Amino acid sequence: MTPSSMVLLLADGRFPAGAHAHSAGLEAAVAAGLVTDPATLAGFLRGRLATGGLVAAAFAVAAHRAAGTADRRATLARLDAELDARTAAPALRAVSRRQGRALLRAGREIWPGGGFDDMPTGPSGPHQPLVLGLVAAAAGLDPVAVATVAAYGSVTGPASAAVRLLGLDPYRVHAVLAALAVDCDATAARAVATADDPPEWLPAPAAPLTDIHAEVHTTWEVRLFAS
Repeated sequence: MTPSSMVLLLADGRFPAGAHAHSAGLEAAVAAGLVTDPATLAGFLRGRLATGGLVAAAFAVAAHRAAGTADRRATLARLDAELDARTAAPALRAVSRRQGRALLRAGREIWPGGGFDDMPTGPSGPHQPLVLGLVAAAAGLDPVAVATVAAYGSVTGPASAAVRLLGLDPYRVHAVLAALAVDCDATAARAVATADDPPEWLPAPAAPLTDIHAEVHTTWEVRLFAS
């Protein structure tokens, strides 16, 4: 595959990394009455890009760059600790590591020589954005591509979930995504611009209400999505 095809592969919702099982907080936002239609969905997705999307993209690019260095194991460990500190809700930390384990398994199967043994897994597994950075490096993608995949992934999951949760017209939902293209590109560009900074200086925007919703969501007896 060419690098552009690799971008499509990693951004595809059918890629076997478990993203389809998560709504990225949308299910709880819908239950709280905060997202009800395409307009409020657009606002939710812009918020995702500005917070979790930016953090994920910056850390994915930092991990991508660390993949080509001699001290990558130590750098990845620092990135893992810093990303953990930026993920305030225990439920969201668990989700990130669960998706990281799934993506790591896919990466090892598809790119067996990808250098994934340097990823600090620990008992819970690595954070998903860091694995994405290594997978993108193994696939031959550049920093802009990996940042774009991370930013795009932060909104496509909840957008897809909106169709199931609210019964929205999928054409209108994809129109919302199309309108966010400039925001995705801007988020990716900002992530690339900051990824050379020391791990502790990487972006750290927060969404406290999302953290609260994530914890409440774990208490539900019946739910459609894992997060």
